[in-house]
Amino acid sequence: MALATRTSSRSTPVLIWRSTIGKKIVMAVSGLIMLLYLISHMLGNLKVFFGPDDMNGYAHWLRTIGEPFLGHEWFIWIARVALLAAVVAHGVSAYQLSRLDRAARPVRYAHTRRRTTYATRTMRWGGVILALFIVWHILDLTTGTVNPHGVHGEAYENVVATFSTWYGNVIYITALVAVGLHIRHGLWSAVQTLGLNSRTRDRALRATANGLALLLTAGFVSVPLAVMTGIVS
Repeated sequence: MALATRTSSRSTPVLIWRSTIGKKIVMAVSGLIMLLYLISHMLGNLKVFFGPDDMNGYAHWLRTIGEPFLGHEWFIWIARVALLAAVVAHGVSAYQLSRLDRAARPVRYAHTRRRTTYATRTMRWGGVILALFIVWHILDLTTGTVNPHGVHGEAYENVVATFSTWYGNVIYITALVAVGLHIRHGLWSAVQTLGLNSRTRDRALRATANGLALLLTAGFVSVPLAVMTGIVS
């Protein structure tokens, strides 16, 4: 009896994951984790408007969080691993939900395009764009592999070097528009999945999703625009 109880309890997370609602919950929670990261990342990026000392000082502070309890850069690596886990969980759950949806509706409904928004129709390829952008972003501003004019360990100089190139601006702005569309639809879907919506709150929640998506997009895009116009140099 005890063995059966232990086996049942161990299989509960697996059973939850295999269910459609379980995958939706994983997708919603992982999406909210990434959203919190984006908010903090945007606020950190805006340090560029206060000059190299503030921006580079902030980047150095990130590497020392938790010291001496944590080693140098341990916090950053813990955050990276957690973020990677959220990205993988989000992507896998989205892919599997998409396959389940197609299996349940093998024949496409007529006039689907007219009944869905642009963001809804582009959630799948939007996720792919974001995944590719994350890889490029790491190679550009973290390792410096695709940023030959950057300065190792200097965040301000690397940002200016990236957005002094036309391709850096095109890649970044395109990806951030996709981020905004993804957040606009994804945040509303997450709220519904977690059961936080209601008739009395729907309008406010939709406005919050739209406003937050617009705010994040504008905040991120303001940095390359500032470099292109010479406000930041």
